[in-house]
Amino acid sequence: MAQSTRKIASVETVEAARGEILDRYGRVLVSNRTIYQVSLDLGLMDDNHAEILSRLIEISEEEGIDWKDSLPISNTAPYVFTSSTPFYTTSTDDDGVTTRNLTRLGKLSVKMNWLEENPSKKEFYDIALPSAEELLYKMCLSFDLLEDDKPLPKNSHSLRQITGVMYDLYLRKKDIYWEPYFFAEDVHINFITRVKEEGLRGVIVEPSTVRQYNTEYAAHVLGRVALMDSREWEHYKSLDSGYEMDDSVGKDGAEKAFESYLRGTSGLRTVDRNTAGKIVSETWITPPEPGENVTLTLDIDLQKKVEDTLRDYLPQLDSEEVKGAACVILDVNSGGALALASYPTFQLDRFSADYTENLENPLNPMFNRATMGLYAPGSTFKMVSAIAALEEGIVTPETEIKDLGVYKYYTNKGPMCWIYRQYGGSHGNQNVSEAIKNSCNYYFYEIGRLLGIEAIEQYAAMFGLGQTTGIELPESSGVMAGPAFTESMGGTWYDGSTLSVVIGQESSQFTPIQIANYIATLVNGGTHYSTHILKEVRSNDFSEIVYTQPPTVVDVIEIETQNLEAVKVGMLELTQTGSVSSYFRNFDVKVGAKTGSSQVTGSNESNAVFVAFAPYDNPEIALALVVEGGGGGSDLGLLVSEIIEYYFSAEENREQINLEGTLIQ
Repeated sequence: MAQSTRKIASVETVEAARGEILDRYGRVLVSNRTIYQVSLDLGLMDDNHAEILSRLIEISEEEGIDWKDSLPISNTAPYVFTSSTPFYTTSTDDDGVTTRNLTRLGKLSVKMNWLEENPSKKEFYDIALPSAEELLYKMCLSFDLLEDDKPLPKNSHSLRQITGVMYDLYLRKKDIYWEPYFFAEDVHINFITRVKEEGLRGVIVEPSTVRQYNTEYAAHVLGRVALMDSREWEHYKSLDSGYEMDDSVGKDGAEKAFESYLRGTSGLRTVDRNTAGKIVSETWITPPEPGENVTLTLDIDLQKKVEDTLRDYLPQLDSEEVKGAACVILDVNSGGALALASYPTFQLDRFSADYTENLENPLNPMFNRATMGLYAPGSTFKMVSAIAALEEGIVTPETEIKDLGVYKYYTNKGPMCWIYRQYGGSHGNQNVSEAIKNSCNYYFYEIGRLLGIEAIEQYAAMFGLGQTTGIELPESSGVMAGPAFTESMGGTWYDGSTLSVVIGQESSQFTPIQIANYIATLVNGGTHYSTHILKEVRSNDFSEIVYTQPPTVVDVIEIETQNLEAVKVGMLELTQTGSVSSYFRNFDVKVGAKTGSSQVTGSNESNAVFVAFAPYDNPEIALALVVEGGGGGSDLGLLVSEIIEYYFSAEENREQINLEGTLIQ
């Protein structure tokens, strides 16, 4: 009785509840959920650990609770290793030198003397390694699960299970693996009740919080939280921000980008436990301070519409080579991302369960094509070329260039306008608006030659092409074609190469978010904003706005009004009388658009590109859609029209949600 009432005091760190993530209208996207997790303290079990663990496992099996067991030995006889490299892996460096690297089991086997020699040392390459059954027997002896003179029972299923738990505990005890071990997580009340009724010493059931995903969408944007690895630990401990080695951190997406806001401040408490591990009293030294709440620029309903539309429509395209896609919608007057969709996608709440399947999926659903995918813009680049030619005085809005089918300035076998290549025809005389509407390559070959590559590169840079956009997520910088890049790749630049660049081909490759930002910059009159997903940060009780993300101007392009209007008219005419007019001409809101396609090496189908903005007279949104292997950009008209129609029809019904602590006016 004296033993059961003795108190054991300790000071514990209590992780703060993480802040919530919301969309621009206050809809909660990621919150927290309380779960109960089971940890084990061998010190409190005394010499009864075999009996206690055996009973705990029996209860778990009866209550359908899965427990963690990373021992790479099969659960039933005949015992075999479940890994082809249980003790070490082999690697070869650039000099051809082969080394052996111990696995976790290998490291523990060396420390516990389960191996005669260390297999990672050169002089012991030929040592004999134990079989799975031999190793299991040695482990049972070390863990006091068998007496020295007793052999391993033929039916030792229970011993194997207990050994697996002891193995995970000893990895931590011997400092081989420092991630904390929880026997089970998210256990239900029946299990908790039975464990408490049994009074199993050293079995500790305590509450914790995990992330709760309140949406199936925006997985690439929201990100996830998990225990930090050794590389991350080196980073976070250098920040001197109170991180512990076993803390959870944002791994990607908004969770990582806004870690400093979301994390909160851990607390300290003094805990008195009895010998069974039950808390009998606790005193706060410093209570935890919950993290702040992050509001994104994202409209989750619009995001849902975009993702659903990609999922439903892409399989219906005529092309049979569709692989993936990305669609970005930006606020043209701030650079805020309203939707960032990448197809195919994955489920955040099943990240671990689906990880291997997603990793092996050739379509790579975990890759964020919206910010990382690189694609030739095709004819959607022609507005850059047009603005450059107009602003440099190469042409005026009224200047007409006659389409002769084949551009023969450099050679009689020069590049063809698409209409000549496909039909043997010509667009005739074209001004800039008509050339954009009809996507007349001949017009752009001529202005590209007159402009020269340096001017084209200069204007592309002003529109942010071939550069990162500033988004808080990982992004590719892309490539703007030109002599410098070609020569850096060992190629030779020719004057005629400019003809491909001016129509969005050659080696130019941009991300969908770059393309959307370029369109936003164009239609808002030339103000190039940095893109972002952060709208504001609120205090943990929502009563105070801690930070508001202002629009950040990267550059201002001076565009003459008549020049901008001439380019925009060409984009408008495409939707009113051009190749995609059947999808847009009856809209209540006028839309400007441009289609494009770019041939992909080794593929029969081109990537399809579609850009759009709306409303025409007072633009609010800019959209860029890329479909890998999608064929012609015009094929995406129906898909884009549905998304834009949804945006404006839903606009009237959107309501700002009143957050807790917000004054209602």
